[in-house]
Order: sequence, then C-alpha cells, then structure tokens
Amino acid sequence: MTVRPHTAHTFELGPAALAEIRAFLDEVFEGDFSDDDWDHSLGGVHALVRDEAGAIVAHGSVAQRRVLLGGRSYRVGYVEAVAVRPDRRRQGLGGQVMAALEAVIDGAYAAGALSASDEGESLYRARGWRPWPGRIEVLAPGGVRRLPDEEGNTYLLPVAGHALPGPEAGPLVFDWRDGDVV
Repeated sequence: MTVRPHTAHTFELGPAALAEIRAFLDEVFEGDFSDDDWDHSLGGVHALVRDEAGAIVAHGSVAQRRVLLGGRSYRVGYVEAVAVRPDRRRQGLGGQVMAALEAVIDGAYAAGALSASDEGESLYRARGWRPWPGRIEVLAPGGVRRLPDEEGNTYLLPVAGHALPGPEAGPLVFDWRDGDVV
C-alpha cells in the first residue's frame, strides 16, 4: 500500500534524506542526472512517495523561477526531478506527485512551468499543462538568447486568478541558471 505524497521544503529534509533522494534520482535516470539537475531540484518543495518499506518510489520538486513576458516579471513554480521507480510506473504515482506540486503552485505562484520529456508529456497534458506556443528565451550572462530546442516542450499550468499574457505578448524569457537552462 502506497501512502500519499509527503511534502517538505529542501531545508526540512536534512542531509540523509537529501542523499537518499539524490541516489534515487541517479538510479531512476540511469546516470543521466547531473549535479546541475540536482541543484535545480533544490530550494523549493519536494513531494515524495514511499512504499510500505519506506523506500522512495516517486519524487518531484517545485522551485521558484522568474520569467519575463510582455514587459513584466512573473514568479513561476518550476517543476523538476519528477521520477517514478521503473517497477512502480503506471500506478498513478506520478499523478500523486504532480497533484502535490500543483497545490504548491496554486498557492504560491502566478503559473507553473516545466520542460517535458517525451515520456512525461502525456502525464502533464492530462493534468491541464499546455505547451507554450511561442518563443522560449533565456536572460543569459551575455544577454537574451533564444532556445529553439525548448520550444514545443516547455509547458505552463495556469493558476486561477493569475492570467499570463499569451505568445502575442512576446517570448517567454527565463532567468539564467547553470546546466539545462529550461
């Protein structure tokens, strides 16, 4: 029997839990989870699902980012490190993690944002996330730079009471970070 996701801010988890989460992500992503990816998942709220033996079977986190759109800066909850142990996939655990993260987004941000993998796209679409139909850019150290590879797989989730303008307002410009920018 799987319990509902436990949510906690990074600071509440402690070194042992953070090491356990990192090991879980390294395993599930089969070595394709970098130190930058780990850094992106920290500093916000984590959602964890553990099995009856206490092992992590699903994880995701949401951290604050800034995006510029139509001449205005918005605070968005950016979803990172969503993973489900391979033997537990297709059991609703990813949806449980996303529901917990979406509750954080609804309560704290103007919108949610994420970069969808091919494997995760159907989960996000089914939950109301929509691909941003316009340009994606980043405010890099050398100036604004277009990210054409992120166009089509950057998804947004609207939050009630916060209406972001559409692509007619211009590109969606993310704040800079090391590693994968979006």
